[in-house]
Amino acid sequence: MALNEDLEKIASQERELHLPRLDAHVAWDLGTRIRTLATERGLSLVIDVRRFGQPLFYSALEGTTADNAEWVRRKSNVVARFHRSSYAVGMTLKLKGTTLLERYGLPVADYAADGGSFPLIVENAGIVGSVTVSGLPQHDDHNLVVEALCALLGRDFAALRLGPESA
Repeated sequence: MALNEDLEKIASQERELHLPRLDAHVAWDLGTRIRTLATERGLSLVIDVRRFGQPLFYSALEGTTADNAEWVRRKSNVVARFHRSSYAVGMTLKLKGTTLLERYGLPVADYAADGGSFPLIVENAGIVGSVTVSGLPQHDDHNLVVEALCALLGRDFAALRLGPESA
């Protein structure tokens, strides 16, 4: 099943894409990498890089709305709560035939288990924040974040990216 394959790939991404540290400089570098990819491709995105409780980078590109900012907040809340990619949480719930509200009592006004938020994992410290985008289909939001992390860390994106989205 494609969902299981994607979940395995995301688990691999989460094991391998670790930062040596997360500070304002790293957040700026990661955020501007995503922004550059988006502008070069003509994408409309909101981009957020944060330590939990502290925004470090934020950019809203032309064509985005307040809804994109809300999606970023809600997806980032999922990473903060579950310490997993928002896409992985959403796919796991889909496999189980349930929702965040049904399973955990989490309101849709504050949590979105849709792709685009990825945990920022610091070596020897663990998950300390998230990088989140909103503006594309959730599969593409997720892949864009992974692409930028791969570029930042000198990793092979082709080996870590999710394949084409399945139905």
